[in-house]
Amino acid sequence: MRPRGVQLAAGVLCALVLGGAAGCGRAEGGLESAGSTPPAAGPVRLWPDLPPATDPPIDYGETDTERVPGIKVADNDVHAVDARAVVEAEVRAHPDTYSGADGLYAETARAIKACGTAPTACPIMRPYYRDLTGNGRDELIVGIRMPDQQVGVRVYLAENGGLTRVMATVDQVISVELAGRDLIMRVSSAGIPGYEYRTAWSWDEQQHSMLPTRDEIVRVKPGRTAPPTVPAPRLVSPTPAPGATSTPLPLPPDVAVPAEPSP
Repeated sequence: MRPRGVQLAAGVLCALVLGGAAGCGRAEGGLESAGSTPPAAGPVRLWPDLPPATDPPIDYGETDTERVPGIKVADNDVHAVDARAVVEAEVRAHPDTYSGADGLYAETARAIKACGTAPTACPIMRPYYRDLTGNGRDELIVGIRMPDQQVGVRVYLAENGGLTRVMATVDQVISVELAGRDLIMRVSSAGIPGYEYRTAWSWDEQQHSMLPTRDEIVRVKPGRTAPPTVPAPRLVSPTPAPGATSTPLPLPPDVAVPAEPSP
């Protein structure tokens, strides 16, 4: 009887020489062939003679950051900051701004200015906290309700005793989720019924901002049977970080959170 080591060596040699062909070591319970392997198809560059682009694409402002004026952050702890005061400071700094990172609907800006006297109509939602930058401290995540089922999402980084906005986007949001250090937004697709966009925003140290690092179109319902209208968004907020002491802000009386769509 051959030693076990000799049997193993023989099995390996058989696999290398015969490529795991059927019958090789079958009688002894050895390796068996999994069948032929399709040839690997490497990447092929199309139109290799295209000249390099000379003009950059349109700037959508993904890397725009801004120091929030008038906001002081003791010990760089965002938990000590009033989220409503942060957004109000931005509105005061950018009056009548309706596009770009600071853009708000006129009625939304008016409602934010009146949050102190009309809190039940305040569109600023409950803040959340998560270390998105990997610096060991939480960042502040703020959501702002807007008309047409749109939601503005902003992320603020505490640094040097103040607050820097490192992300701002507005879209018709289905849900916002946290996965590790990524902020993932699910957005309705108006042009492709039955599909949605999913974008993962991640911290980029070089740009010192949150960037949309992964973007995909995902099928959620059969396209031909899906209704032609855009489904009502389902706003799902992430679980607040342990120790968060913020109080949820009430929703406007005329805003109803839609029920979760059936699968």
